[in-house]
Amino acid sequence: MADAQHLAIRPMTAGDAAAVLAIYQAGLDAGDASFEVTAPSWEAFDAARLPAHRLVAVDAGGTVLGWVAVSPVSTRQVYAGVVEHSVYVDAAARGRGAGRALLDALIHSTEAAGIWTIQSGVFPENAASRALHRAAGFREVGIRERIGRHAGHGNQWRDVIFVERRSPIVR
Repeated sequence: MADAQHLAIRPMTAGDAAAVLAIYQAGLDAGDASFEVTAPSWEAFDAARLPAHRLVAVDAGGTVLGWVAVSPVSTRQVYAGVVEHSVYVDAAARGRGAGRALLDALIHSTEAAGIWTIQSGVFPENAASRALHRAAGFREVGIRERIGRHAGHGNQWRDVIFVERRSPIVR
């Protein structure tokens, strides 16, 4: 499998749909990535995410190793520079730099577009995601206790750690 020196980051296209949704579903199936239990259709995925900030990591053969995408947090103008992101990496590619490369590219992409805050929620048990986000300059703002019931975990209440990265460039 590719490492950070042997992967490329490029814009996500509709041709990546099957790979992106398969990686997404595998992350959901693992249980500590999202409250969602089923990946959406490509049409729903496409409609909910900003086209300019959807990226995939691919190996030298063009295989999609992971993806990152953002959604606006609000339609209110005051929050125009705030997005919520998701980042997923294929299990076979984890620990090889794809997640960090995706977040770095996302940071560059969003800052170039004038976006000042990238945020997300991470389950406390997802140590790898927490470490990845810290390494990419995100801070853990706080814990949203018992914020939702997780159908994939027996409908249990789960906490979410709210993470954000405030751009030092966009003012």
